Amino acid sequence: MNIDRNHRIESVRRVDSPNCDQRPYGERLSLIVIHAISLPPGSFGGPHIENLFTNCLDFEAHTSFESLKGLHVSSHLVIARDGNVTQYVPFNLRAWHAGESQYRNRSDCNNFSIGIELEGTGEVRFTDAQYGILSEILRCLLDHYPTISRDSIVGHSEISRGRKWDPGLQFDWKRVMRSVV
Repeated sequence: MNIDRNHRIESVRRVDSPNCDQRPYGERLSLIVIHAISLPPGSFGGPHIENLFTNCLDFEAHTSFESLKGLHVSSHLVIARDGNVTQYVPFNLRAWHAGESQYRNRSDCNNFSIGIELEGTGEVRFTDAQYGILSEILRCLLDHYPTISRDSIVGHSEISRGRKWDPGLQFDWKRVMRSVV
């Protein structure tokens, strides 16, 4: 696995999200944030995550989508249950994944982080395929961006305490961290 000169992972599916912008001048990548997402909640597969990240979500398609109206969000990557990866935002750009957040006394984590969404919930275990590709991606990111360290891989819940739960109790942090030694 390689990252090309355009800050994209080679050989993964690419869909451009409009929900991104330039990072603040001089800002260096120093954080990776792991998220979990399912749309509708508890459902896997289908076009809804992609549609949300590309501002094409049909808010009438499910009652839970009403709360998403007006949101403009994205992530750098989404890892589906089968391990397939879609990149929505190049790593050099700021994706809008963290929202109100703080890490090591720095606010607005979108400015200096990479966001990785795993298709999942807090109630269902993530798949072996997801763990395998996530580990490979994390190793690749750590190699390519030396300003990010292994101890700067966190869950969304760690940077948005009390506001976010993901990636949740089903996420096996030990497994992931052993794989990125």
